[in-house]
Amino acid sequence: MIFSALSPLLRVPALSGLTQQALLKMDAETAHGATITALRLGLAPQQTHPDGAELRTSLCGLDLTNPVGMAAGFDKNAEVPRQLAQMGFGMVEIGTVTPRPQSGNPKPRLFRIAGAQGVINRMGFNNEGHAAAFARLKGLRVPAALGVNIGANKDSEDFVADYVAGVAKFAGLADYLTANISSPNTPGLRNLQADEALRRLLGEILAARAKARTRVPIFLKIAPDLDEAALDAIAKVVLATDLDGLIVANTTLSREAVAGLENATEAGGLSGRPLFELSTQKLAQVRLRVGDLPIIGVGGIHSPQSALAKVEAGANAIQLYSALVFGGLDLLDTIKRGLVAAVRAQGKTNIAQLVGSKATDWAAGKAAL
Repeated sequence: MIFSALSPLLRVPALSGLTQQALLKMDAETAHGATITALRLGLAPQQTHPDGAELRTSLCGLDLTNPVGMAAGFDKNAEVPRQLAQMGFGMVEIGTVTPRPQSGNPKPRLFRIAGAQGVINRMGFNNEGHAAAFARLKGLRVPAALGVNIGANKDSEDFVADYVAGVAKFAGLADYLTANISSPNTPGLRNLQADEALRRLLGEILAARAKARTRVPIFLKIAPDLDEAALDAIAKVVLATDLDGLIVANTTLSREAVAGLENATEAGGLSGRPLFELSTQKLAQVRLRVGDLPIIGVGGIHSPQSALAKVEAGANAIQLYSALVFGGLDLLDTIKRGLVAAVRAQGKTNIAQLVGSKATDWAAGKAAL
């Protein structure tokens, strides 16, 4: 998933016109590289006003100025977490990073579905590996909660060992870790969501966390394609551990929401607006199964209304990515302002008071935007 609508990002007058024209002609991965470069050069807007008190959020002991984060996948190699935080994200999740560098799947591997504001990717955990990300993060001050999303190398003989290595490597640097076992682009990875495999995974990564000097919160990122029986099983396993939270959900293999549209038949995971209904229903179904366990909601958020719906479905915090391809980075401020307005309109004082207020309706398919 890559930014292709980047003109809101580049505010330097001498570059903005050229960049807008040039980026629209680039392939998606080239445009993404240009975006990262622009961020490194300081060509992104910085938030100039404090977030409203209504958005202050406590998540697994982390104090967030707002509950809106940048999802994993954009800053895969921890190149610009500080710059993203300065734009106004309450949390920034880098990665997915794997122990060893890997190039990912062959190109082309990213496809826009412009008519539906969707994206299909089959990137395959392309990243520079643990060592490169660690070197960039060591000593770096990030004015937001910093998450590190960890994964497994495609050719690893033991996926679980790769996650253990990720915990050991980043527990001392990250504010939280995410074990990403739900990407559809690494063969066999989603099998870790199954009962016995999940028990082993959580047992070993939480044991690795216990050996670290600090107790870093750990989230598990799951797929939106799980049926309710699978959700029952995951909830049972998770609640028997001291896992800190869940991220619901990753990209989907379903094409129902984009059937017949250009690029819809490409292999990979679908994200963006077409994922919203499915991922939000799964979020609500998970919320009803796990009680007060913290959940980060991600998938298809594209407006203040959809952000609010995620919260009402059960999300304590939310993450964006694909919508920024089509809405630009101005969408971040628009969403935050909309959430403040929604809290006030409902006579509340903080966004936390709305969490899960419509979970039952969303879980049953009785709610929609």
